[in-house]
Amino acid sequence: MPPQSLSSETNIKLPFSFIFFSFIALVCSQILLLSNGQFMTSGTFRIPALWSAAHLIILGWALMTAMGAMYQLVPVAFLTKIWNETFGFIQFFVTAIGILTFAGTLYWAPQDAFIPGALTLIGILMFIVQMLMTLRKQAKPNILTAFVGTGLVCLLVTISIGITLIYCLSTGKGTEYYQPLFKTHLLMGITGWFTLLIFGLSYKMVPMFSLSHGFPMVQARYVYGIYISGLIITIISIFSGNDLLLKLGFLLLFIGFTTFSWHVSIIIKKRLKKKLDKPFSFALSAIGFGNLIHFVAFVMLFTNHFSGLIGPLIYTYLFLWIILSILGYLYKIVPFLWWTHKYSQEIGKKAVPSLKQMTNEKVITILLSLFILSVLIVFCALSLKIAILFNIGQVMFSVTFISIALNTLNVLRK
Repeated sequence: MPPQSLSSETNIKLPFSFIFFSFIALVCSQILLLSNGQFMTSGTFRIPALWSAAHLIILGWALMTAMGAMYQLVPVAFLTKIWNETFGFIQFFVTAIGILTFAGTLYWAPQDAFIPGALTLIGILMFIVQMLMTLRKQAKPNILTAFVGTGLVCLLVTISIGITLIYCLSTGKGTEYYQPLFKTHLLMGITGWFTLLIFGLSYKMVPMFSLSHGFPMVQARYVYGIYISGLIITIISIFSGNDLLLKLGFLLLFIGFTTFSWHVSIIIKKRLKKKLDKPFSFALSAIGFGNLIHFVAFVMLFTNHFSGLIGPLIYTYLFLWIILSILGYLYKIVPFLWWTHKYSQEIGKKAVPSLKQMTNEKVITILLSLFILSVLIVFCALSLKIAILFNIGQVMFSVTFISIALNTLNVLRK
């Protein structure tokens, strides 16, 4: 598919602002994780430093990267312009300041994080308004609209619950609801917002990057219905304490994810492109990891080991499903953005590099392989509570993760 067919009139400075900020948050998060690894290996996750690191990764890196990508991909996926680019730049600054102050306050004085959290919420609300107003302009809503729209609702619920948790900590009110709210916060943020967003955008990017045609889309409706049902039932089980409902919710989440995996395999089989690009192949491998983790989590509910493995499983789900997907797609999106900005007007006037020449697939293949290996090492360290193994895996992970980020940005020198 020729690059110009994917072009968008979105100002390149807008998505890149989010992506640049996300890399700053990434570096800060890794410094915090490396300096507090002893708490993670002992199973102590709820301390200010790790709260700060987790939010720098999830909000600062993953969320800001997703926002930047959506400013570019939503016009492509839904064939409509971004509602208001000026509003988008204002939203970027509000959200960036909110996340930095929020993460800093979580580290130094969690009880005072309400106002920075509220500022972050305002930035996210602005983003949701931007996306909903953009989606409203779509000529004919489809199943992709349902995935992305519901994902945005999950994002709103996630950050709203986060603010509520801070309020509970700072005032001491509603503490009896803290645990179910905290679990719902994790569920809606990770398996709600991020997973539904990746599902929706994958239905556009997988056919695009594999040049697939003539595939059915009816399966996407089943994916949506089953996965959403799993989320709702799991939330009900969290507040009711019903173990049977929890198992049913996890089963539906697993079935929904498996249906998505099966559907993607059908799309891939309809491809015209014989050899898939390496970064895209890693994004596809992330689907396999996500499916496996859903299965393991469901099986662990029937054992006495679930509570001990929930931290390592969340860590692995975050990095081997969500972040590996983002990295795989990002390595395709960033070169395209830069190529379009720098060379699209030069076609036919002078020789310009191809998109393939903008990247080094051999390097990214090695880096993403090391990334997967390092996450697996950290998972083993957290599961077995081996501090030295965690330090080895986390150092390897931090160096690899940052190297991937620098290698992605290296395209700007082309």
